[in-house]
Amino acid sequence: MNAVCPQAITRRCFLQKSAKTGLALGLSPLMFDVGQAQAATRRRDDFEPAYLKLHESGELARRADELWALMKSCRLCPRRCGVNRHSGMSGVCQAPGTDLVIASFHPHFGEERPLVGQGGSGTVFFSHCNLRCAFCQNYDIALLGRGDESSVANLARMMRVLQTIGCHNINLVTPTHYSAHILKAIDIAAGQGLRLPIVYNTSGWERIEILELLDGVVDIYLPDFKYWDGDMSAKYSSDAASYPEMTAKAILEMQRQVGVAIPPAGSVSRSSKCSMASSISTCPISSIGIATCRPSILPTRPIILK
Repeated sequence: MNAVCPQAITRRCFLQKSAKTGLALGLSPLMFDVGQAQAATRRRDDFEPAYLKLHESGELARRADELWALMKSCRLCPRRCGVNRHSGMSGVCQAPGTDLVIASFHPHFGEERPLVGQGGSGTVFFSHCNLRCAFCQNYDIALLGRGDESSVANLARMMRVLQTIGCHNINLVTPTHYSAHILKAIDIAAGQGLRLPIVYNTSGWERIEILELLDGVVDIYLPDFKYWDGDMSAKYSSDAASYPEMTAKAILEMQRQVGVAIPPAGSVSRSSKCSMASSISTCPISSIGIATCRPSILPTRPIILK
C-alpha cells in the first residue's frame, strides 16, 4: 500500500484500496459466521448497545417503519424536498428512490483515535448526500453517487462481517438519506447477534424530529460543524442556508441524547457510555471537525465527536 498511498493514509486512499475487498467480503456468506466466537471474546462482556432493548421490544422496527413512510414525501433531511421515493423519484440527495447504494465497507484506521483501536472502525460509506458540498473529499461517492446497489438484508450482513473481523464499532458515513434503511438493517443484525456500538457519522445538518427517532439507537454521534455563516453554506453546499442554525440545534439534541464526550484513557470508546464534545472552528467554513476529549478510566455516557 505504501507504494500507492502516502505514508499518512487518507480516507480517500484507504477507501480506494479497500472497496473491492470490502464488497467481496460482504457478498460472501461464508464469512458471516467464521470467527464469531473469537470476535465475541474480544468484546467487553459488560457492554450492551443502546439499540438492543429497542430491538427486543419491537420499537426499533416501528421507528424504522416510521422513517420509511417519510420517504413517500421525503422529509428525512432539512431540505424536506417532498419527492416520492417510494415511486422511484430522486430528491436533492439523488438517492435512487428507496434503493440503497453503498460505496464500500471496511475497517477504517483514519478515524478519530478513540474509535479505531487495533481492529479499526467498521465503516460503511453510503453513496449520495443531502448536503452536496462543493469541496467534498468524497465527491465521487457523495455527489456522483458511485457505488453498488444493495439491500437492507445485505447491509445487516455487512455489519455482522465488520463485527466478525474485529472492528470496534459500526461507523455509518453520510447516513441521513438512508436512515430508514439503516434502522431496518440494525434491527435485523441485532437479531443475528450484532452487539457493536453504532456511530452516526453525519454532516451535522439534521432534523430534530429525525434525531429523536435515533434516540436510544445511536451510541456515538460524530457530527461535523462546517459553517458559521449561512451565506457561505448556501454558496458551497447547494443552497443549504439553514446549515449553521439547524446544525447547532442538531448538535445540542445529540448532546442531550448522549452527553459530553469523555473517552476512556488508553482504550477504545465502546458505547453510548462515552461521549466527546464538539470542537467548532471559528472560520466561516470548517470542513474538518477537531475532536477534544478528557481521559476517563471507564466510559460513562455516549459519544459526540468532531
